[in-house]
Amino acid sequence: MPVTDDDELREILGLNRVAVVGCSASPGKDAHEIPKYLIEQGYDVVPVNPFADEIFGREVYDSLADVPGEVDIVDVFRPSEEVSGIVDEALARDDDAVIWLQLGIHDDEAVERAEEAGRRVVQDRCMKPTHQRLLA
Repeated sequence: MPVTDDDELREILGLNRVAVVGCSASPGKDAHEIPKYLIEQGYDVVPVNPFADEIFGREVYDSLADVPGEVDIVDVFRPSEEVSGIVDEALARDDDAVIWLQLGIHDDEAVERAEEAGRRVVQDRCMKPTHQRLLA
């Protein structure tokens, strides 16, 4: 069952390195504005987007598999039908990253697979208002 408890959400939001899958280079889009907010709050945001080279002055990676080092949270801004493949990429990594599916994004089967593999998952919830409510 996806994480909904405020104490556990606070703990997750206390993590630092966030790979944003589907990060957008276009100001005004949620997939740009939410990661920008996270950077402003001190998070180490790693953009993942195969169609951009640089976002927020940071190197962009083509896929989650290409991101070097450990990732604490995989923040997903892709359509629900792409979640299964992203979860597979997250599970193939050596880190134990939380999988965070942004508002409107859900895939119950992929969530169940991730949880069975020992991963925590947040589903259909935006990081920015959650952060503002619990930590700001």
